[in-house]
Amino acid sequence: MKDESIQTQNKFIDSAIKGKILVNKCRNCGQLMLETVYYCPVCSKSDFELVEFDGVGTVVTHTIQAVAPEGFEDLDSYAWVVFSVDNTPIRASGFLPGIKVPADLPIGSKVKVTGYDKKHGLSLQKLP
Repeated sequence: MKDESIQTQNKFIDSAIKGKILVNKCRNCGQLMLETVYYCPVCSKSDFELVEFDGVGTVVTHTIQAVAPEGFEDLDSYAWVVFSVDNTPIRASGFLPGIKVPADLPIGSKVKVTGYDKKHGLSLQKLP
């Protein structure tokens, strides 16, 4: 099971590098789930497939770190962003460097996954 989990994590990272979001889709009922689960919360089946979606979404909330904590000095200021992935019921989170004040990233802004950083997780970019 551990090897399978590592393989899934590597696939998630590979998708993020391509600007995509990898999710679990229940083969029985079609429920989409971002997190690793063993049973579908809708139909209780355990038969999943991995599907990719464009890593574009809408900011629903964020926390701005104007002064980076120890260990994160490489980012200066950044926002930890929760966003709704377009065309899915999925919400994901990632970091967006360079955000200093709320006006830099209004709620409802569009963001895109641009990669994956081993230290920071999903990397995001604000779209115009």
